[in-house]
Amino acid sequence: MFRITAHVQGKDKFERAMATLTGPQLREAMAEAINMGAGRVKNVMRQEMQSVFDRPTPYALNAVQTHKKATAADLNAMVAPTYMGGKGVDPQKFLAAQEEGGRRQDKRSEVALRRAGILPRGYQTAIPATPFTGSDDGRGNLRGSFVVQLISYFQAFGEQGHRANMTDKRKQAIQQRGGKGAKFVGPVRGHRFFVAYGKARGGARWTAKGENDRRASNLAPGIWAATGTGGVDVRPVLMFVKNASYTPRISVEQVRLRSGVDELVPKWIRGRVYEAAKRVGL
Repeated sequence: MFRITAHVQGKDKFERAMATLTGPQLREAMAEAINMGAGRVKNVMRQEMQSVFDRPTPYALNAVQTHKKATAADLNAMVAPTYMGGKGVDPQKFLAAQEEGGRRQDKRSEVALRRAGILPRGYQTAIPATPFTGSDDGRGNLRGSFVVQLISYFQAFGEQGHRANMTDKRKQAIQQRGGKGAKFVGPVRGHRFFVAYGKARGGARWTAKGENDRRASNLAPGIWAATGTGGVDVRPVLMFVKNASYTPRISVEQVRLRSGVDELVPKWIRGRVYEAAKRVGL
């Protein structure tokens, strides 16, 4: 969070310009310049996020807003992560972790998978370097529709959502053809999902049908897909990893210094005061 204000001193010319303005006129000119500084800090902060983060989402970048603009009555502007409502995580929480370090907050997909009994406690998720087809949004996050598909596939919706659980017939269609309307060459181009827990649950293994899968005992914890004819190709879909912690990556003070607002805002105030003075006949 940045708070921007300014105290300007000047020589005789500037003092004469200020003297020609009424109190409200002077304060309005100052407020305009301070808000210009807030806009610069906002842009520099977004540039810093694009530099230090791996493919930040538009949601994260757009969360940095001029939270409060300066007015003639209050010559303070504030730039801060701003929660716009909806289903996203409060940006103040995940951006604070980037500055201060500490445990990463669970993503919505992780909350849903844990509630469904698929993701063990103490674990979060990581998308493989080569994401499973249709699983990610291109920015390192699971697509919401894919999370729903996984929960439905494993029939993990509760009683209220049991109708959303995937039927055996539907799962068979996915396994044989990749789903309704899928294009394929040869007898089988579908996939079967299964969960491998490794040591995450004492070596327990569980699949969509509840049977043991010998291959799962040698796989890292996560959700996997058996693809190809007879399911001979096994690919990672979503890995289960120990709760992640951030090291500090963004410094609010460094962003402020790079923005140059401490030098620019006084300059802009002088310019706005001269312009206002000219309008009243200086």
